[in-house]
Amino acid sequence: MNAAEKRILELRAELDLHNYRYYVLDEPSIPDAEYDRLFQELKALEAANPQLISHDSPTQRVGGAALSAFTQVRHEVPMLSLGNAFEETDMHEFDRRVTEGLDLPVGDLFGGGAEVEYSCEPKLDGLAVSLLYQDGLLVRGATRGDGTTGEDISVNVRTVRNIPLKLQGSGWPATLEVRGEVYMSKAGFERLNATQLEAGGKTFANPRNAAAGSLRQLDSKITASRPLEFCCYGIGQVSADIADTHIGNLLQLKTWGVPVSRELKLAKGIGECLDYYRDIGERRNALPYEIDGVVFKVNSIAAQRELGFRAREPRWAIAHKFPAMEELTELLDVEFQVGRTGAVTPVARLKPVKVAGVTVSNATLHNMDEVARLGLMIGDTVIIRRAGDVIPQVVQVVTERRPADARPVQIPESCPVCGSHVERTQLIKRSKGRETISEGAVYRCVGRLACGAQLKQAIIHFVSRRAMDIEGLGEKSVEQLVDEGLVSSPADLYGLTFEQIVDLEGFAELSSKNLLAAIADSKRQSLARFIYALGIPDVGEETAKVLARSLGSLERVQQALPQVLTYLPDVGLEVAHEIRSFFTDSHNQQVIKQLLAHGLEIQDQGELGAEFAASTTLGGLLDKLHIPSVGPGGAQKLADKFGSLQAVIEADWLDMRQALPEKQANAVREFFANEDNRQQALAAEQQLRDFGMHWQSEKKVVEGLPLAGQTWVLTGSLELMSRDIAKDKLESLGAKVAGSVSAKTYCVVAGPGAGSKLVKANELGLKVLDEQAFVAFLGGHGITV
Repeated sequence: MNAAEKRILELRAELDLHNYRYYVLDEPSIPDAEYDRLFQELKALEAANPQLISHDSPTQRVGGAALSAFTQVRHEVPMLSLGNAFEETDMHEFDRRVTEGLDLPVGDLFGGGAEVEYSCEPKLDGLAVSLLYQDGLLVRGATRGDGTTGEDISVNVRTVRNIPLKLQGSGWPATLEVRGEVYMSKAGFERLNATQLEAGGKTFANPRNAAAGSLRQLDSKITASRPLEFCCYGIGQVSADIADTHIGNLLQLKTWGVPVSRELKLAKGIGECLDYYRDIGERRNALPYEIDGVVFKVNSIAAQRELGFRAREPRWAIAHKFPAMEELTELLDVEFQVGRTGAVTPVARLKPVKVAGVTVSNATLHNMDEVARLGLMIGDTVIIRRAGDVIPQVVQVVTERRPADARPVQIPESCPVCGSHVERTQLIKRSKGRETISEGAVYRCVGRLACGAQLKQAIIHFVSRRAMDIEGLGEKSVEQLVDEGLVSSPADLYGLTFEQIVDLEGFAELSSKNLLAAIADSKRQSLARFIYALGIPDVGEETAKVLARSLGSLERVQQALPQVLTYLPDVGLEVAHEIRSFFTDSHNQQVIKQLLAHGLEIQDQGELGAEFAASTTLGGLLDKLHIPSVGPGGAQKLADKFGSLQAVIEADWLDMRQALPEKQANAVREFFANEDNRQQALAAEQQLRDFGMHWQSEKKVVEGLPLAGQTWVLTGSLELMSRDIAKDKLESLGAKVAGSVSAKTYCVVAGPGAGSKLVKANELGLKVLDEQAFVAFLGGHGITV
């Protein structure tokens, strides 16, 4: 090792130490001038010896060549959002759920309950990011994105001064994912805006927007010039556990050079949490950065694992938001927007006003019932509320300031986009053979896909990642295709040609070919994704999966009657009628025919789900007819007495009274005296026969799905399939796929990079499969990869 190399290593180590003291410990040991001298010396030595420059050098934070776009990164452990608390009662409810979830004693008015330990830290108003360290070196940075997939911003995070490029000390896991918030201090934000003004550039509305915009620059040199900071709030995937508490994890990360909040504190019980919330709320304006609340987490890692997750948030953490910020302004006008389902929604156009650091000129009004509730008129002075990132709301009218020329808000008779008629929706409540009709709160354009707004939103949903997943079709591209008249239904996407696309704004030869390839690739899609892509009201991803898994084919989904659909888990009568209404609509039928004519090949079609096929009984069907006064018990008595639907329909008064009390017997006879009710009941029974699921149908010898009742967990990276596909395959076999490992877990599938979940599985002695064994397992159940 020559003298230059030795001095470079000494300077790097010394500068890393000073960075750690300055950014993490807040205990600088040398003045800024001395730090600058050491930095310049290192910079000069590396310039003279470029072969000695390394990626983890303190000088390598200036940014590199601009990127053309960010690549996507899949989070091995999803970056979930947090549930919110706005009142103290919400916090007490959260604590109750935690206590019950851990099976701890719950107190009463006289106390006596267990006190859970919580970590407390301010909720920074910035951008959530993930930092991946391999063997102590920073190898990747990513945004949170949608929680499952983010953007690779590795080049940019390397420019953030207090993010260590190399961890301090030793003992860190080989794989360590650090999660936290990139933010901009109040002082840094003011400096940035002053600089932007001097340069004639655009200023930012608040520190959060400034931080997010700075971190997502394609030119990392711009990111490097911005005063960004990082604060860690937790970990993601890790190859070995660090500590047995959340605070223990953070304090250990701090010793390795990762910045954590100086306001981090342990609270015993919910009372101390609320004390912390009130204290930091009083000091909020004096803090050097913006916060919008406090995050509380169960401190014990074992307890966190036991509590697990809901679909989108952990059960062991909550964000207690500060009260919303409010301001007065003037309502200049009310305009109407049209959504995917045709809902015509009023939007308030306001005299611009700053609320919580953000200039607000628009606010949601939800619907015309809300306008009426507020007593809102155009020209009114109104109170605007903005809570965190929630869309600003009009919460109150200051009626004493109403001007003489104030005008009422009126719903347009014609759609503002297509000119079609606007009608008020009707709410149909179905219960026990009766339909109660009332006016709904929503007004809807009847133009459907002839309305440009509805068409655009429908196609944006159709091509989205969780639906048909057509990469390259963003909102602006869809809007162009519709505006140019190239697409008038989702089916038209599959008839697009290169010549039609290449001349559109934002497209060139390569991007046009890539888009056509993505459209072609989407033709082979699972039944569940296709159902979800259709945009059926009230049918989300999980309901689409249930429909696909249970009914087994698009044809049966299209034919299914409401009484049959309600045999499905979590499908009530209202949703069943929405599904039936969608598929009986002639326009929707035509679009589906056109899609299939373009060569769409719906995958995973087959037989009825075994559990679904075996779920029908005569008593169950009679109950699903919702005969007034007849519940499940009465329905079963009818089934036991008469043995067939036809016999129930034809039963005379004396026979009916042998089965049911007088009131119920009368109700049954009145119900079937109605021809429509009779025909609907017989049609439902016939469909059960046609589907092969009638109680008298020959049943396959199947004891339900092979993995029914089992809970599986996926961890690490899978090479032969995505984790979404692996989850779908397990669910098709009846398994429940969970996000955390517990004693109730049946099996863990562990790919490369598996961390704490694999460790936990081994500790509990659970069954663990690697990817090769998992693929073989699927093959044994007739599922190919």
